Amino acid sequence: MIYITRKEQFSAAHKLYRPEWSDEKNLAVFGKCSNPNWHGHNYILEVTIKGEINAETGFLVNLSDLSRVVQRDVISKVDHKNLNLDVDFMSGKMVSTENLAVGIWQQMEAGISALGCKLHCVKLQETEKNVVEYYGE
Repeated sequence: MIYITRKEQFSAAHKLYRPEWSDEKNLAVFGKCSNPNWHGHNYILEVTIKGEINAETGFLVNLSDLSRVVQRDVISKVDHKNLNLDVDFMSGKMVSTENLAVGIWQQMEAGISALGCKLHCVKLQETEKNVVEYYGE
């Protein structure tokens, strides 16, 4: 079994809030992340796949194909978007980094499988201090 990680970046805005809560309660629970005027991050996304090395090509997958899947299924949908308002796969969900990592996994899983390998991990860095890793259900 071999593991390969592809790293991509995107910028996006969001806010953490529950509409049924008061502004005061949202602030108490989510802090400055509940800013009514949103806030943004420069996310770093690491997608790790796994599988067997192809004896004919010498690699797990063509990294251009992997990049194409990540761009098509994730980056094109989230880059320079408002995650709460513009991203269909986050609709109706709390847009935490945890939920975003799960959503990204779900968006890519079929495309990665079509490459003949398996998705191993989605690692999403929101800030230098905050990183989430998701390994599937």
